[in-house]
Amino acid sequence: MNKQQLLTDLQTHGLQLIEPGVGVAGRKGGAGPSDHKAVTVDGTTVMVPIYTGAAARSPYTLILDPTTEQARLQLGAETVAPIVFPQQPKFYSLQTSDGIPYWKIALLHSQDVLATTILQTCMRYADTATACQFCAIGESLAAGRTIARKTPTQLAEVAEAAVRLDGVKHMVMTTGTPNTHDRGAAYLTECAQAIKDSVNLPIQAQCEPPDDFAWFDRLQTAGVDSLGMHLEAVNPDVRAKIMPGKAIVPVEYYFEAFVAAVKVFGWGQVSTYLLAGLGDDLSTLVETCDRLIQMGVYPFVVPFVPISGTPLANHPTPNSAFMFSLYQQVGALLQRSGMSSQDIKAGCAKCGACSALSTFEG
Repeated sequence: MNKQQLLTDLQTHGLQLIEPGVGVAGRKGGAGPSDHKAVTVDGTTVMVPIYTGAAARSPYTLILDPTTEQARLQLGAETVAPIVFPQQPKFYSLQTSDGIPYWKIALLHSQDVLATTILQTCMRYADTATACQFCAIGESLAAGRTIARKTPTQLAEVAEAAVRLDGVKHMVMTTGTPNTHDRGAAYLTECAQAIKDSVNLPIQAQCEPPDDFAWFDRLQTAGVDSLGMHLEAVNPDVRAKIMPGKAIVPVEYYFEAFVAAVKVFGWGQVSTYLLAGLGDDLSTLVETCDRLIQMGVYPFVVPFVPISGTPLANHPTPNSAFMFSLYQQVGALLQRSGMSSQDIKAGCAKCGACSALSTFEG
């Protein structure tokens, strides 16, 4: 099995932890790669589902050798590859002057990415008529694993420590959507400015398209290096069913925002998440990726992973064959355009750990 197939399989099937104490704890709930664990397989670090129903049935298992204390990845009875877990970062042991652990402010994703949800609440989350059915932004807050609002001062303090102690290379700032016309861009601007005043760290900001595209200039002026605005799904019927509140914002408005954002941040510095497996068919996803790439937007294609405690907790994951074909076709489009995740200054697509797409870029 080649590396592309292995990573695709792992992220669609997940991983059974036969030895539950192995490695660092994964994440349960929250925003971003929830119910996942960062693992390094054959030199590539990826986020792999471990706390999902699919992972509990995965043919991939983790075995700890009691003699060497090294972990190995197994497919049935066959040893596939050695597997390594990133160490817990040093900044996790610190806390702010008001007693909040740094890990409640921001987390390490993959090996060298600092990630935070600056507002851990969303105007749509509490109402089932508007909430995105895949979202678990309130789960980690309810469990006491984070705080509702991270201040610019806190974020700057944690970012500086993460760079100094753990060699963090870039940062992702996302947000729940507040009930404001800027859709969180104003607070992202304030936070980015504070971080850049403290440490020279590339930053990606993520939010819904604001009502006024002038916020893109303000974000960049504050120090944001790249921007993410996430479609998740494309087909209007799928969007209305899966994300009824967010679907009120038309897909075409996202594309208008993409055009405006690329003018500010540059070709290849704007990205969007596409969650494969929510209902969009293969041709729709590929055609959308082609359109995005031609506009200068990187389409970060990720297999949908159901998160515990959400309405889609039992939704099936896309199969490996579907994902492999999608990666091949989108990878070919990226190659043709010369667009690469490694050229992105900061963000999820640059990290790439939640998808195998980067291995198909050529």
